[in-house]
Amino acid sequence: MLRLTEKQVEEIATDLEAGLQVAVHRITGKIKTITESGNWFEGSEEYSDDISDYDLDEYWEFEQMSSRDSFTIMEDFARTVDDQELRERLYNSLDKPKPFKNFKLQIDYSGDYRQKWFDFKTGRFIRFVKRQLQEFNSRDLDLD
Repeated sequence: MLRLTEKQVEEIATDLEAGLQVAVHRITGKIKTITESGNWFEGSEEYSDDISDYDLDEYWEFEQMSSRDSFTIMEDFARTVDDQELRERLYNSLDKPKPFKNFKLQIDYSGDYRQKWFDFKTGRFIRFVKRQLQEFNSRDLDLD
């Protein structure tokens, strides 16, 4: 069973939130972040060789969050906002076309709520990573 530190979980969550691909070695827990160019990082070192040269059966690749899940996070955050005017603007932004863009515009000009939004979203990404890690570990147990 693979156990990651909170710091590793946060690193994976941050990379997923940035839209990067992330894989973790099933035994060692070493994290590989794959960029759009196909290069990958292990720790702070960048490698230009293709990650497909490595035995990917030894890695678990984390899934990206679906747009529906991301939308749900925005809805859930809006429910936590105690400023009624801002809460209504957030709900309205979610009911319009381009809800992600509109929500971001409202958040960017919301003062202290902007940081609250970032903290809330990061917390949800951390939960998302932990849930996937549990699934990976349970699949490994089923293989034994």
